[in-house]
Amino acid sequence: MSNIVQAPVINGEGYQLTQLDKVIGLARSKSLWPLPFATSCCGIAFMATMASTYDLARFGSERPSFSPRQADMLMVMGTIAKKMGPVLRQVYEQMAEPRWVIAVGACATSGGVFDTYSVLQGIDKVIPVDVYVPGCPPRPEQILDGVMKLQELVKNEPMRRRNSPEYKALLASYGIVVN
Repeated sequence: MSNIVQAPVINGEGYQLTQLDKVIGLARSKSLWPLPFATSCCGIAFMATMASTYDLARFGSERPSFSPRQADMLMVMGTIAKKMGPVLRQVYEQMAEPRWVIAVGACATSGGVFDTYSVLQGIDKVIPVDVYVPGCPPRPEQILDGVMKLQELVKNEPMRRRNSPEYKALLASYGIVVN
């Protein structure tokens, strides 16, 4: 017998090829930084979602940001008065691309029980919304489900979608200027 050691045969196990879009989408979906825009009782449900029982940090949203420049997931929770619409839009515009929006609760999605002149009947009148979470107020499980739905959307979103004419037309329909 000889003492010659042969090089191991590489048969492909442990190697995986993928597309760059898929890797970036997976990384983005698992590291969303939320910016809570809470005005009423839905904000309390969000606090419970961030607490240890439900722990939103398990889903990659470890660090809530209170600066729009350091967040990519805007979570609008609660009643939004029409006077707050321009402020909400300004916060949205200050966020860097790519950015996503979750409307949490009946008030943010449709005005809720407040069908009055002073309440915005859904934030989608001011900014585009990616995921709607129903409820008045929604349970923390529903908020987690909304975040998971957004993660799925982010994971499967093509990298070039934000430069597409359709996306630019969507933002233009809201009066948001795209460079």
